[in-house]
Amino acid sequence: MPPKGKGGKEGGKGTKDGAKGGKCGKGAAAGGGDKEKKEEKTIKGGTSVKVRHILCEKHSKCMEAMEKLKAGVRFSEVASQYSEDKARQGGDLGWMTRGSMTGPFQDAAFALPNSTMDKPIYTDPPVKTKFGYHIIMVEGKK
Repeated sequence: MPPKGKGGKEGGKGTKDGAKGGKCGKGAAAGGGDKEKKEEKTIKGGTSVKVRHILCEKHSKCMEAMEKLKAGVRFSEVASQYSEDKARQGGDLGWMTRGSMTGPFQDAAFALPNSTMDKPIYTDPPVKTKFGYHIIMVEGKK
């Protein structure tokens, strides 16, 4: 019996100390670790991307553009033909920073690997935002 009581006391102390340690020591370390992980992730994923896109208001038009890309037509040519925004010059949006793009577009852009207009790696299916449907490709990250 005394070992249980003694163990209980030690367990109680350990729990109290552990709780205090968890709040101060471990919590601070974990919080710092989370921040470090986020910063590390940001650095690894980059803080800006060189983006091209094809924006279509209607899903059907966007799917036509997708078919052209799948047939091997150069991304910039398809963008010039189909995109319905100011980036008609080959769909080039230039370098865009994290936080300057709308949510789903940004998530897709940072998830894509780098590619070229001749062999683009793009979002399939297109990404829907409040602006319409986007086929996105990334040419660089930094």
